[in-house]
Amino acid sequence: MLNEIYSRRILELAAAIPHLGRLADPDASATAHSKLCGSTVTIDLKVDDGVVTGFAQDVKACALGQASSSIMGRHVIGSTAEELREVREVTRRMLKSGGEPPGGKWADLAVLEPVREFKARHASILLTFDAVVEALDRVQARKAEAG
Repeated sequence: MLNEIYSRRILELAAAIPHLGRLADPDASATAHSKLCGSTVTIDLKVDDGVVTGFAQDVKACALGQASSSIMGRHVIGSTAEELREVREVTRRMLKSGGEPPGGKWADLAVLEPVREFKARHASILLTFDAVVEALDRVQARKAEAG
């Protein structure tokens, strides 16, 4: 079973995480941390009219968290806030309640489906999604405050 979880594709994704680092002037940043495994993902976003135009991430996570961060890094720029909120929920359902994996440009997340049986690993996979949604919430709150 461990071979399924740490498949070649997961290890390839973990070894090639796009957009590592930090943005100099993000519209919002957020950090998500798993108390269970100690993984942490910090992300920076630039958002223009509800669409992500810039992204950077600092990933200190296991191979599963690195793989999901890699997939996020490949597809986040150009994605809408609504799409990113939805992909987080679809991924959460895939892991926690037997839902189908995301489709379209997010179809690579299906590689994480075998982890469904290992509940202790779910948090590290979801870190990047939780951080992105938290940053989107901050952007939206600032916009609402500005009027």
